[in-house]
Amino acid sequence: MRRVLSLVVILIATPLFAAEKPFFFQKGDRVLWLGDSITEQYQYSTYVELYLTTRFPDWGLTFLNAGIGGDTANGGAGRFQAHVLDEKPTAVTINFGMNDAGYGKFDANRQKVYAEKTAAMLEMAKKAGVRMALMSPNAVDRRRNPNFRLYVETQKEFYAPLKEIAEKQGATFVDQYAVTRGAVEKMEADKADSVVPYYDGFHTSPPGGLLMAHAILTGLGAPAKVSDVTIDAGAKKADAEKCKVENLAVSAEAVSFDRTDESIPMPVLKEWVSILPYVNALKDVNHYGLTVKGLTKGIWGVSIGGVEVAKASADDLEKGINLGTATTGPVYEQGMKAFQAIQAKNLMVHARFRGVLMFQVPDWLGLDTDTVRERRKAELAKRLEQISSRQAEVYNLVKPATQRFELKLQK
Repeated sequence: MRRVLSLVVILIATPLFAAEKPFFFQKGDRVLWLGDSITEQYQYSTYVELYLTTRFPDWGLTFLNAGIGGDTANGGAGRFQAHVLDEKPTAVTINFGMNDAGYGKFDANRQKVYAEKTAAMLEMAKKAGVRMALMSPNAVDRRRNPNFRLYVETQKEFYAPLKEIAEKQGATFVDQYAVTRGAVEKMEADKADSVVPYYDGFHTSPPGGLLMAHAILTGLGAPAKVSDVTIDAGAKKADAEKCKVENLAVSAEAVSFDRTDESIPMPVLKEWVSILPYVNALKDVNHYGLTVKGLTKGIWGVSIGGVEVAKASADDLEKGINLGTATTGPVYEQGMKAFQAIQAKNLMVHARFRGVLMFQVPDWLGLDTDTVRERRKAELAKRLEQISSRQAEVYNLVKPATQRFELKLQK
């Protein structure tokens, strides 16, 4: 794995960053993910959450999930008040359409209902002052199911009205369908059969969850840069962006310094590595840069906290490498602890939604409507308080720490 890791890091040179558009998410947001079973998987949503938590450790975000397996825009519109607006979100993403189109030939009547109910949700949100992001669903993988050779074309026609619907209601639109289809078609061209974004052709495996999360983040204007350090070995000088560099030491065969970042990179799960070539190697959402100029020619080992995280040539370091794809070291381990804590917290979020908000009280208990309403309200508040406590623990885990970086010439 160490050899593969080094190749991944070397190939990701420092990108030229385009001007960043305003990011959809904002400090203090109460974020709610709305959709069907793909949303209820807590995969793409958790990966977006992981990005937001590691990148903005002082934002104090709250995350809720109202995904229901088998649901459609019609169902979402019907429960929009109870499952969305009553939760008082400030930012909502809508991801319906996989079930709406029927997994077969294009049906204009189905599309009419889908478009009307999608517009209805956006209108309700707009009246409530909620920021909305509307996504077309991910394109199905026709490699996994012969029937999807038809359905992937149906999807294209079925989702066509979404951009205009979003514009009319002042919502942000992300064409997730186009992005994910392009990625899968590239996999086909590359004969990359070992890359499996969707285990059944549409529900995500971890690579597919990342493919969706990357499409969503880039579509919503996520900032690319975690931080950047440029060392001039000849001048023994360091320039830093979104971090602080201290205690720089330079010799012909070694460079070392202390780096204190404003935030940490999103950890790259080992299950994601296979799909990195199809998500721009994450350099547009997870750039943790290191550039070192004037090094002795040869291969250099890069270590963080005494753990080697990459090997790179002097030429590659001159251009700049992205350490955001490293899958070892203390920064990576810190991010993984946060990821695990997020997963544990989201089990509580799901239990609150399914076990309390959606729970139907049987008639034989003899409870009147007002009693049920008050008990539900109290239990929802109690559970949310517990979730908020866990969220605070997650934020404690992502506080950046000073790390010792060392580069040594390999002989």
